[in-house]
Amino acid sequence: MPPTLELRSKQHVALTPRLQQSVRLLQLSSLEFQHELRQALDNNPFLEYDDPIAEEGEAPANGAHEGGAAELQPGVAADAPAPAEAVDPYDGISNPDTTTAAPADDPIGDFGQDWTTRGASRNNDSDDVDPGAWAHAQPTMHEHLHNLLQLYPLNERDQAAAQIVIEALDDDGYMRESLDELAGAFEADPALSEEELRVALRLVQTLDRPGVGARSLSECLGLQLDAMSSDTPGRAAAREIAEHHLERLARREHAELQKQLGCSAEELRKACALVRRLDPKPGQFYSRADDNYVIPDVIVRRVKGRWVASINPAVLPRARIHRVYAELFAQSGGTGSPLGQQLQEARWLLRNAEQRFTTIQRVAQCIVSYQKAFFDYGEIALKPLVLSKLAEELGLHESTVSRASSNKYMATPRGIFEFRHFFPRELATETGGRCSAAAVRALIKEMIDQEDARNPLSDVALAKLLSQEGMIVARRTVAKYRNLLKVPPAQLRRQA
Repeated sequence: MPPTLELRSKQHVALTPRLQQSVRLLQLSSLEFQHELRQALDNNPFLEYDDPIAEEGEAPANGAHEGGAAELQPGVAADAPAPAEAVDPYDGISNPDTTTAAPADDPIGDFGQDWTTRGASRNNDSDDVDPGAWAHAQPTMHEHLHNLLQLYPLNERDQAAAQIVIEALDDDGYMRESLDELAGAFEADPALSEEELRVALRLVQTLDRPGVGARSLSECLGLQLDAMSSDTPGRAAAREIAEHHLERLARREHAELQKQLGCSAEELRKACALVRRLDPKPGQFYSRADDNYVIPDVIVRRVKGRWVASINPAVLPRARIHRVYAELFAQSGGTGSPLGQQLQEARWLLRNAEQRFTTIQRVAQCIVSYQKAFFDYGEIALKPLVLSKLAEELGLHESTVSRASSNKYMATPRGIFEFRHFFPRELATETGGRCSAAAVRALIKEMIDQEDARNPLSDVALAKLLSQEGMIVARRTVAKYRNLLKVPPAQLRRQA
């Protein structure tokens, strides 16, 4: 066929750059959002850090107005206020400049009007304070052992041999290199002998935690048992198990162990319990990282008998349009220049940041309203909840609710929880009703806490008790929930 020309019209939905930025900012965690804002402050000349302390004391030298981005002079396009009706900005593709207004009962009031300075909190930091002077640094295992070694009055050669042994330790505290290979790897005059390194190894094994410097698991457990008091119940049998019968202990061959050790069943039980309490990797004690504290995005409080969710002031950004630069740019008339694009990007960032926190607050308040029984009675009162129900109630798209609840945390009187914690899946009941999986886990935990320690409840027994409460839960599901609660099985919970 000869070539022909054909004209077709087709409609498709596309995200504008501002809408793309709004979607991306919404799904960021608080830490990632602060990093994004810091990068914008460093790269965009029309953004400046909003220091409320300087505003309370004296006017800034650069003439920046304390009103923030919304109070620009005539000639510079100011941030438009949010419309009165709630519009989902992630679905309203045809009108990308619309923003979602807070509901009438918004507990944070006029958050959109003064959001840049509301989160400012005073502190006593001064510019001449060096954070490194007071910051705590956890020493590594090797650094800790080197520091302890300095307390011993050793000659230069013995000191060097002990330092070589310390540097050869793995992160878990084991010495996996042979002493003859270690002696040949370092130059000394005369060369270090294997016996010198063996003496240095014995010294390192006594520096701090028992088991550090062991060359095998048996030696590691043996060093820990040797450090115990001689009258510790089951210590002798445990020492024999650690040296010769670890594989039998792992396979739970208790009858064969009792025969090999020639002890009573009670002595064997104490010895096995003693071995299981030992640390097979003592070096990891030094590498335990400090707790990473979560900064909540939302704080839930009880106000006049009603649970209210408000944005945490600590996560609110402190940024605004630089008024002087914006005025100078407006007077220059360079609208289509790269600087004009940066000014527009600065306005977009501030509007989208405000929209981000407004959406998060709306989602949080809806969650709190739906799960108010949880805040009154605890985990057992948590209801099943899905994203689609929340999206329908808020008039938002389900993907918007998903982004607003992902990697976001809520501080409550009962602890800090991720938003997703309040979306437990639904389980059926015998009466045709429904309950949440979180409530089932809470009930299992309550049953285990009240069980007889000498006759603990098995997974089958827990499933039967749950069925008596009207909850249809299989044994495998009970076992899965028990593992999520980090509760050992019945045979390991049994006490004599």
